[in-house]
Amino acid sequence: MDFLFYIIIISAIIFEYLISSLSTILNMKSISAILPEGFEKVYNKNKYAKSQKYLKINSQFSLFSSSFSFFIIMIIIHFGVFGFLDDFVRAKSSNSIYSGLIFFGILFIINDIINLPFSFFKNFVIEEKFGFNKMTISIFIKDKLKSYLLVFFIGGITMFSILSFFYYFETYGWLMVWIFLTIFSIIIQPIFIHFIAPMFNKFSPLDDGELKSAITKYSKEINFPISRIDVMDGSKRSNHSNAYFTGFGKSKRIALFDTLINNHTTEEIVSVVAHEAGHYKKKHIFFGMILSIIQTGLMLFLFNFIINEVALYNVFGVSEPSIYTGLVFFGLLFTPLNMILSLISLSISRKNEFEADQYALDTTNNPQALISMLKGLASDNLSHLTPHPFTVFLQYTHPPIYERVKKIEKK
Repeated sequence: MDFLFYIIIISAIIFEYLISSLSTILNMKSISAILPEGFEKVYNKNKYAKSQKYLKINSQFSLFSSSFSFFIIMIIIHFGVFGFLDDFVRAKSSNSIYSGLIFFGILFIINDIINLPFSFFKNFVIEEKFGFNKMTISIFIKDKLKSYLLVFFIGGITMFSILSFFYYFETYGWLMVWIFLTIFSIIIQPIFIHFIAPMFNKFSPLDDGELKSAITKYSKEINFPISRIDVMDGSKRSNHSNAYFTGFGKSKRIALFDTLINNHTTEEIVSVVAHEAGHYKKKHIFFGMILSIIQTGLMLFLFNFIINEVALYNVFGVSEPSIYTGLVFFGLLFTPLNMILSLISLSISRKNEFEADQYALDTTNNPQALISMLKGLASDNLSHLTPHPFTVFLQYTHPPIYERVKKIEKK
């Protein structure tokens, strides 16, 4: 049984790495010197070439970082590093809950130290080179410290609760954890809005004027109350543009990046608001949450069957089963299932984006504004207009902008 688990885990890790690498390589090869028809106004020759160079450098960076991660996890498994770490935390505490907290704390620190150079290079070399990065070293450090604080409090409380439910409820521990995570996923929404997001960005009410009047008028027309329209200082960190909704019911809020407001017209921004409203009206958010809850329940249910399977722990050099090591090993063992569930979620997400586009068209009756917005966002973010279909299938939450534009133009 030990060998069977070993083969499954190693094969799954290698398969995921090879598939991901193939996807990245195919996407690089999909680069074309010919600018897609209809994008001439937002992409001149130099900017289009710049977007392709941006894709190529990011793809090369992704290949290197994923290869490094693959190399590290193979070393960890081969040399039984998890076993050494488990022995260390057990020596620090005889209580399995506290041992688990120490275990995950050390894993988080090690993982963050390994990823720190990659994060720094991504922001201060690649993003800087292409004119996106506005983050200073000071902001980078402060963001890291704030992230550690959140992990310590929210992550610590969450992990303590999960380990406690498994420890005290034993057979039904997975069910209690499922209920807990379901409740947590709901209450974290207002916590994010009022406490977490403001820790990293400044949110200011949108000033009275043409844009606010247009958004307010549109939201009333579709019976979509918005409690607050905020401008987020996204330009403090990046020149990328975006917008997003948060909250439920009458407490819905919209955050517009200042870069979005500065680079686009009122009609274009209203089309973005209409698209996001479409996700709510079509219940994409609700069904997405339901799907996530079901997926979490399925994984916890399956975990309950292998939690005491000694052979699984032997693969990683761990002599005694525990909840905390089991959670990590289970994640690696069920990599293939995670990939399948991910592909299903991505497919649904892309379908939802088309539906939200259609909702925006139906309610604004202004296809040119949405087309102009999509093209503008592609230009703002140096998006790859013709990604490889396999990459889209494997990684994209949104359909390629070129496909979305063509679909709108056919209406």
